[in-house]
Amino acid sequence: MTYKQFAYLYDHLMQDVPYELWAEMTMKLKEKYGIKGTKLLDLACGTGEMSIRLAGAGLDVTGVDLSDDMLAVARMKADEQRFSIQFFQQDMADLDVPGLFDIVSIYCDSVNYLRTGDDVEKTFTGVFRHLNEGGLFLFDVHSQYKIKKIFLDHTFAVNQDDISYIWHCFPGQYPDSVEHELTFFVHDEETGQYDRIDEDHFQRTFPVSFYHSLLEKSGFTVKEVTADFNETEPAPESERIFFVAIKP
Repeated sequence: MTYKQFAYLYDHLMQDVPYELWAEMTMKLKEKYGIKGTKLLDLACGTGEMSIRLAGAGLDVTGVDLSDDMLAVARMKADEQRFSIQFFQQDMADLDVPGLFDIVSIYCDSVNYLRTGDDVEKTFTGVFRHLNEGGLFLFDVHSQYKIKKIFLDHTFAVNQDDISYIWHCFPGQYPDSVEHELTFFVHDEETGQYDRIDEDHFQRTFPVSFYHSLLEKSGFTVKEVTADFNETEPAPESERIFFVAIKP
């Protein structure tokens, strides 16, 4: 599969993700907490959709992702749109990039790809180490409600002319975890046939109190915990939880 095909699959799956809301929220929080610097580290940057939007908002962005394929797509997009963004291939639980940053973000429930509490703690510690004093740490996670009530034992499907997929969600081996089993059927213009591509993904979440306590243990001061892009506290049926923490 070429990088172009890979980007098409991933970006097609993510086409309804509200990237603009994350970008707007980032800039509002930057202003709210008086962050004068512009250096932002975008962890789990994927194909660069958030990195490019944040660069377009005037930030000096560095992107990190575990996948070389994702980063190849991100670099291609940044070059095409003439954004100067450095990208590094790393596991966010073993973060080691040059320099310090004014903001570190982990968006689009990417923290939920960490399998263990130890990995979450290592990630938070690494973020703390890479932030300037007074810097912001911004991330979001799936709620326990979303994992249990919306994902588990559900199937989602899309059927279009050029691409179709079936997405099964099964209970994972850990509490509050889910295994995503995706099967894509992608139209090949040259042969007229459909190529089958299988993808498996794992996600796990923890209680809000767990993330809160690990942030404090890592040295952060937690400033806000909100839900679903609203400035309100999480409710029992909130789906996405947002954390705002600061390095004192």
